[in-house]
Amino acid sequence: MVNGYSGSMITILLVFGTRPEAIKLFPVVRALAATPGFRVRTCVTAQHRGLLDQVLDLADLVPDIDLDLMEPGQSLDRLTARLLAGLGEAIDVERPDLVVVHGDTATAMAGALAAYYRRVPVAHVEAGLRSGDILHPWPEEVNRRIVAAIAAHHFAPTETAAAALLAETIDPATVHVTGNTVIDALRWTEARIAADPSLAAGLDEIAARFARKRLLLVTTHRRENFGGGMEAIARAIGRIADRPDVAVLFPVHPNPAVGTVMEAVLGDRANVARVAPLDYPHFVRALGLCTLVLTDSGGVQEEAPAFGKPVLVMRETTERPEGVAAGTARLVGTDEGRIVAEVTRLLDDDTAYAAMARAHNPFGDGQAATRIAALLRHAYVRDDPVVVELIDPAARAAPPSIVVARDCAPQLVRL
Repeated sequence: MVNGYSGSMITILLVFGTRPEAIKLFPVVRALAATPGFRVRTCVTAQHRGLLDQVLDLADLVPDIDLDLMEPGQSLDRLTARLLAGLGEAIDVERPDLVVVHGDTATAMAGALAAYYRRVPVAHVEAGLRSGDILHPWPEEVNRRIVAAIAAHHFAPTETAAAALLAETIDPATVHVTGNTVIDALRWTEARIAADPSLAAGLDEIAARFARKRLLLVTTHRRENFGGGMEAIARAIGRIADRPDVAVLFPVHPNPAVGTVMEAVLGDRANVARVAPLDYPHFVRALGLCTLVLTDSGGVQEEAPAFGKPVLVMRETTERPEGVAAGTARLVGTDEGRIVAEVTRLLDDDTAYAAMARAHNPFGDGQAATRIAALLRHAYVRDDPVVVELIDPAARAAPPSIVVARDCAPQLVRL
């Protein structure tokens, strides 16, 4: 008997390899492990070794399989080939009833494809995000579309994401809005920091050093910004940091295409703290300390609004338009002058700042993992005593009239 369940166990293999995937999937691992009827296994590819390990340590998660596939400077095609072969072997060993992947990484795409080759169903967490441009973000936009074509279960974080899937003729019965699991991870980590402030104490010196200044948190790592775009971002940060009332906290991505540029342009500016990538507790604390966020990351667009912090997105497109529509985020691209102008507007115009800071966060309530576990229990545990009301696909109106799970309970209800 496991978790109070004595029936036939369903083996679920969760596959991930990067820090963002680990952050967004560890709540799902916990929720599934607490659900009767499931045998939960995890496989990491270590697509990002050091950054991944930070999250594994925080979540006290020891992978069942560690493929350790990271190599410095490996090409996308070499990485994809190694992922596909390694994950295929892992699936052959584990023989899961279901493979769970997350988001848009090469690991997610290869994991879904390896499962498909073995006719193992795939569940896609954070499904349906679309920018509409296969080169932005690159190659993530195409990775998501490949997974969508394979997946049997699509866990969309928002109704906009679900509507995108329905527009691609994905079976409505397989599409479920759950919220984004990053909010689950964020709230869990906040609670950990509250219970043990030492988890994020590494920022104390920086917080004291810049106590009288408004802190701008910067992250940048997108491939499509390498080269001229990254140089423009660096120049913009330098101009912003010249303000006497502003300081910049900049966790620099380990890719040399980022660090080399920032070193050359920013040097040792007194108002810029270029630090190593922050572990998740320190990053969560940084979100709490800062005045606003400048980023090209996808996940940060979801996390910062949970703290009421405006987000300026250094991209021309986003697969998370909900933040822009809600007013929490604004696309500013990589033009140096535009970045400086938009940051200046928020720093100097209290009304403009307040409008973004007070905007509604559309990405979830911290219960997405519970909903995902309930949906999968209903789908796979045959003696599930819970009565689940599902919307009849034939009766659904046009998007976004879709299945929604809420109230943290194993019951799906129509809004």
